[in-house]
Amino acid sequence: MAQIRVVLLGGFAAFGPDGAALALPTRKAEALLALLLCRSGEAQPRERLVGLLWGDRGDKQARHSLSQTLTSIRSAIGNACEPFTVDREMIAVRPDAASADVGDLLNLVKRDDIESLRAAAALYRGGLLEGFGLHESMFDEWLAQERSRFHHIGVSVLMKLGGREAADGDPLAATAALERALALDPLLEEAHRLLMRLQLDCGNYNAVIRHYRQCGDILKRELGTVPEPATTELYLKARAKLKEPRQLGGGPMSDPSARETSNADEDKQDIRFCLTSDGVRIAYATAGTGPPLVKTANWLNHLEYDWQSPVWRHLLRALTADFRLIRYDERGNGLSDWHVDDFSIEALVRDLETVVDAAGLERFPLLGISQGCAVAISYAVRHPERVTRMVLHGGYARGWRARGNPSEIAKREAMLTLVREGWGQENPAFRQIFTSWYIPDGSLEQWRWWNDLQRISTSPENAARLMADLGNIDATHLLPAVRVPTLVLHSVDDAAVPFNAGRELATSIPGARFLPLNSRNHVILEQEPAWPRFRDEIRGFLRAGGDEERQRSAG
Repeated sequence: MAQIRVVLLGGFAAFGPDGAALALPTRKAEALLALLLCRSGEAQPRERLVGLLWGDRGDKQARHSLSQTLTSIRSAIGNACEPFTVDREMIAVRPDAASADVGDLLNLVKRDDIESLRAAAALYRGGLLEGFGLHESMFDEWLAQERSRFHHIGVSVLMKLGGREAADGDPLAATAALERALALDPLLEEAHRLLMRLQLDCGNYNAVIRHYRQCGDILKRELGTVPEPATTELYLKARAKLKEPRQLGGGPMSDPSARETSNADEDKQDIRFCLTSDGVRIAYATAGTGPPLVKTANWLNHLEYDWQSPVWRHLLRALTADFRLIRYDERGNGLSDWHVDDFSIEALVRDLETVVDAAGLERFPLLGISQGCAVAISYAVRHPERVTRMVLHGGYARGWRARGNPSEIAKREAMLTLVREGWGQENPAFRQIFTSWYIPDGSLEQWRWWNDLQRISTSPENAARLMADLGNIDATHLLPAVRVPTLVLHSVDDAAVPFNAGRELATSIPGARFLPLNSRNHVILEQEPAWPRFRDEIRGFLRAGGDEERQRSAG
């Protein structure tokens, strides 16, 4: 068994037999080990090593430096074993003395079975000797070449793994592998195409269209070219499918049990796009029959994925049973454009105005959840002639920074750091922090869906920008100007938005009715006792508004 373990992918680290970190004395000692291990421990000529690390193959001092460096490595390792095989011309690492992740990666790639590919993908944690450099031109040139070689191996592993996972019927794992490949090489059109084909096969036609646009933007910006005909063909197929009447549900992130319990008459929706005045494409959807009800966007939405989710589908089904529900994906989220510059409250209200106009609505009630409440309030004050009633749940007039609570600000600032560092990682541990915050009483299945929703609904950059900008919202000056009947609901033990924020809405909006809910969840879940009351109170409030509208029209 090897006495020491060396990690070269994602940076340099060495560990002894007991797992404790080994501290090598110099960067050149680390570089020497890397040179000897990157070619699976093959013996290397002394002259080559001297030339790469000290720049002068014939210099006696350089050869002496090589010998000293070997000695320093032996000292750091200890006397457990002799790590090198050395003669006058060649030097090699003994395979029983040291092993490296790069060697394991190459061996796994040769096996070519799916389990080996999964292990290889896990090993490829980053570029070879990431962040490493010696400012020795010959070594740095070697390092650039080796980085390129291992980068190509890592991308190839992820591409092959994505194809195998898709063939094995695991679209979630296939999508994760292909997205990692694209993170390493955004210009790899084959990966874009495989993702589009996967989404097309699963019926996520809008996702195909969105991905095609992203692919086209990248190719145009970086290469000055357009997607290949095979890529465009997938896009055209998705557009053709969207024109056909179809039942939504099922997708690359869908769960078989969810598909079995979905009802066709509830899952049908018509998805369209509209363009805001600042050039952002907003995706909006209409589902259900009856009088209109507009739901403002919240953190975070995905028009297709929400229908499949055990966190949201019960609410969507309840609303579409009585109303023609119009909802949309906020800028930077879901099927709407992700590459946007402005996440201000003004921009969010502009999105709502654009959707309402595109849907051809005249008078309608508004449903706001979380940050969507501030957007709904702003719209209702600007357009009182169009809003009949307003339901606000889990909302606030002042964002987390504007509320001025030092403890809350510190917590949110820490969350912002987590978003920037961990949101896009395959491991959902970072996103689980947010999930536990928003739905602490959710089931394991609901937690998993919420984790996945965060990953597929937006990018780490957009999530951080949204979170920061939403913290600055302050619509308190608008609350006394609201002139429409308003129902405010808020979970008593909501950890995401303080209960007092909901009470502030109710006390500041003239005539508003306040309904505290016995729940810890920011989103009311189907299995909790608060759900029937939440559903029935909203239904009764909105139906009363519909009766008033009919009387108004008759009069």
